Amino acid sequence: MKQKVFSLSERFTIKDELENDLYYIEGSFFQIPKSFQVTDVAGNEIGTVVKKTFSWMPRFFVNVQGKEEVVIQKEFTFFKDRYQITGENLAIHGDFWDKNFEVFQGNLQVARVVEKWFTWGDTYEIEILQDDLEHLLICFVVALDYVTSTERAARNNGGANAN
Repeated sequence: MKQKVFSLSERFTIKDELENDLYYIEGSFFQIPKSFQVTDVAGNEIGTVVKKTFSWMPRFFVNVQGKEEVVIQKEFTFFKDRYQITGENLAIHGDFWDKNFEVFQGNLQVARVVEKWFTWGDTYEIEILQDDLEHLLICFVVALDYVTSTERAARNNGGANAN
């Protein structure tokens, strides 16, 4: 997954290991609620990520082919940010904030995400280990990337609220 550095429309592409386009992600621009649409190369929508408007703590809904699959909810903590993931029995193990982590469904590892260093724009390698969860995992990683980037931006802006 590679994000363009100077893209006002928040568009980016997910490519396979041979650099062929697989999915396109387009974020809403100045729209409430904030959302991302994920489509395949034929233009078919495979999922959406929507940020809940007017919630005390950030909450994101991940929908795959019209069905709500996962909810990501920020939990109130004093020291380290923590998120609760509800649905599909998904859990993250590893360094969530530096985007080097594994995704588990129960005890089974289903994906691995690694941020690539020294690239122009944010680039992540996503290894999907369970093919039937590919669309869900792609949308899930888009949501996680948005969560971490908005939180990071809020911290860099002197603690402004990213809700």
